[in-house]
Amino acid sequence: MALTVDRPSSSTVELTIDYAKYFNLVLDDVMERQADMHLLSMWADDASEQLKITIDTGVLGLIDAGIDANNKGATAGRISDFNLGAAGAPVALTATNILDSIVDMGTVLDEQNIPETGRWLVVPPWVAGLVKKSDLRNASISGDGVSLMRNGRLGMIDRFTLYSSNLLPTATEGSASATRIFGGHPHGLTFASQISKVETLRSESTFGTLLRGLQVYGAKVLDGIAITELYAVRG
Repeated sequence: MALTVDRPSSSTVELTIDYAKYFNLVLDDVMERQADMHLLSMWADDASEQLKITIDTGVLGLIDAGIDANNKGATAGRISDFNLGAAGAPVALTATNILDSIVDMGTVLDEQNIPETGRWLVVPPWVAGLVKKSDLRNASISGDGVSLMRNGRLGMIDRFTLYSSNLLPTATEGSASATRIFGGHPHGLTFASQISKVETLRSESTFGTLLRGLQVYGAKVLDGIAITELYAVRG
């Protein structure tokens, strides 16, 4: 038979670059002379860290609204039902059930036919601690030569590469704080930094050196079925 030729095409996606963060500091010549430390260098390092915190917080904060309804909640799953937690009823995570919850998140993505390679999972530090206390601390179970308790490396669990962040969105649930834990595939989320600039110059209004920086960026959920969410508290 004659072969039918398909010519794949993709729709255009627009990413609005509508976020910006800057810092603008001055080091007076008198202070620079009297200090026994390189203040500008210290301030630049701290400003860079504050930029990172602001950007990560903003990007992580916009993910929830773009996730497909089948990929989160008490009845997550396009085919099956998995309890990934919901407002008013978060999942209570412990060292005993943390691995089960991560596997459930992976299964939710499987039911959406999301590729297995490149998957990521961002967890708060307290969840990272539960992972280290789970059965994976046994090196023979994790498949590593050294247990997680020895090397502290989270590595990969059920096709997810794990990352730890203290900047995930949280909400108050009674007397506890619930965290939105996100996992997904790279094609579910995009981020672009358009301008990233740091410069020093002499101040016009005082005897001193100005240090200023600017980062302009944007982020967007491209495909809500490629991201899943676990809403949890510490059990």
